[in-house]
Amino acid sequence: MKKLIALSLAAVALFATSLSQSAIDGVAILQKVDRNLEPESYEMYRKLINIEPDGTKKEFVLFSVKKGKDNVAALFLAPASDKGRSTLRQGDNMWLYVPSVGKPMRITSQQSITGGVFSNADILRIDYTEEYTVTRAEDQGDTYLLTLKAKTVEVAYDQLKMVVDKKTVLPLEIEAYASSGMLIKTLRFKDIKDFGGGIKRPATVETDSPLYKGYKSVMLYSGLKKRVVSDEVFTQGFMSRLEELRK
Repeated sequence: MKKLIALSLAAVALFATSLSQSAIDGVAILQKVDRNLEPESYEMYRKLINIEPDGTKKEFVLFSVKKGKDNVAALFLAPASDKGRSTLRQGDNMWLYVPSVGKPMRITSQQSITGGVFSNADILRIDYTEEYTVTRAEDQGDTYLLTLKAKTVEVAYDQLKMVVDKKTVLPLEIEAYASSGMLIKTLRFKDIKDFGGGIKRPATVETDSPLYKGYKSVMLYSGLKKRVVSDEVFTQGFMSRLEELRK
């Protein structure tokens, strides 16, 4: 009898756990993460810092605009050697414009235009819900753990494991994996800042990779605010004119 009761209690506990897990709407959480990280359409400034094992640093300053869920453009303001370069992302398609070349060149999501641990996909990030499907959502007490699977092979990372703070519905950490299951990098979100206009998000994102031991990259956000610009901005023909948006 005691054994039967114990088995019954175990079954109830298992059912309750299963019910709790199924009640978590991972898609809704991920959609909220996207909107909490940034408005659907915005402008912002970022400083990217690449740090080498010996402490050597190289810094970049970018001005970026985004419209909708998958259109992003960025202009290099510093260093002087990169000033005037611009990048454009339309969904899975990316381009780099170099003034001395005079025409856009195709780039991939896995490459890095700044030569650091951040990939082009990290620098020209679109909504996570555009690139990934939620395959699992787990309640871990103060956090959710979302497992995300890339929708296409063009996406930089085959799988993400995202730890989301329950209170803020913002990511704390993201592990990015290759299709082989190998860990490519870890991104850590820090220093939540109130940017105004209802935007409160981490002002610092750090990343490192087991593939590049001792190397680290940091992204610092500033001037993030809602802004709607014309569709023309997100075309190859406008890449040489992005500076006009700052006037």
